[in-house]
Amino acid sequence: MSAVLQADPAAHKRKQRAPKPPRDWVLTGLWIALILVAAIWVMPFIFIVFTSLKSDAEIYGSGAFMPPTSWAWHNYAAAWKTGNFGTTLFNSLIISVIKVPLGILFSAMAAYAIAQVKVGGRKFIFLLFLLGTMVPFQVLLAPLFGLVNQLGLTNTYVGVILPYIAFGVPYQIFILRGYFREVPSELSEAALIDGASHVTIFWRIFLPVSLPALAALFILDFVATWNEFAMALVLLQDSGKWTLPLGLMAFQGQFASAYGPLNAAIVMTVLPATLVYLIFQRYFVSGLTMGAVKE
Repeated sequence: MSAVLQADPAAHKRKQRAPKPPRDWVLTGLWIALILVAAIWVMPFIFIVFTSLKSDAEIYGSGAFMPPTSWAWHNYAAAWKTGNFGTTLFNSLIISVIKVPLGILFSAMAAYAIAQVKVGGRKFIFLLFLLGTMVPFQVLLAPLFGLVNQLGLTNTYVGVILPYIAFGVPYQIFILRGYFREVPSELSEAALIDGASHVTIFWRIFLPVSLPALAALFILDFVATWNEFAMALVLLQDSGKWTLPLGLMAFQGQFASAYGPLNAAIVMTVLPATLVYLIFQRYFVSGLTMGAVKE
C-alpha cells in the first residue's frame, strides 16, 4: 500500500484530505443523558453504603457523599446480631428459592398449553388468567388471611409460598404465552409427527429456546418476592418466620437513630436481589422484548 501511495502522490493527498465522518450529536446527547440518569440512580446507593461504613461521629461531622476515612465494619456485625438477620435471611432464601422456580415452571406449562395446544376455549382461559393481573392483592389480604388461617398455614413457609405463586402466575403467563407464540409451529408439528408428546416438546424444545424470557421473569419474580412486605406481614406473625423486609422494619423501629447499623441493615437486605439482577441482566431486555404479543 505504501508503494502505491509513493507512486501516486495525488492518491496520497486525496487520502489525507478525506473528510472525517460527522459526529452524531444525537447519540452523544443520549449517552450524556444516560450517564446523568445512572448517576442519579446510583447516588442514593452510594450514600447508603458510605453511611453504613462510618462511625456516628463521622456521620454527623462529614458530608453525606464523602467516603469514610476509617471503615466501620462493626456496623454490619452489630446490625447482623441485633436485628437477627441470620434468621430473616434464611427465611427469605427458603421462600424465594422454592417459590420463584416453582412459580415460573407452573406459568411456563400453562403458557405452553394456551399457546400451542389446540383445544377449544384456550383464549377464554387466557382471559381468565389476565383478570388476575387486574386485581390488586391488597384488597384480598383479609380473605386471604382467613383462608390461610383456616388451613392452619399461618406462620409457615407453605402459607406464604402458595399465595405468592398464585399472584405471580397471571403476569408470567402473559409474558410466556407471547414468547411461545413466536416459536415456529413447524418445530412442534415435526416433533408430533415423530411421535413426541407435548411434555417432551415442552421440555426439549420450548424451555431451551425460551431461556432469555425465563431469565427475565426470574429476575422480576425474585426481586418482587425478596422485597414483598404486605402479604408477609399479614401471614407471618411469628418473628421466627419473618423475612428480611419484616426484620428490617423491626430493626428500624428499635434503632432509628443508629444510622450506621441501620444503613448496614439496608445494604444487607438489598444486596442479594442486586446480585441476582447483575447476574441475569443481560437476558433481561431481550427476554421481555421478544415476548411481545402478536395476535
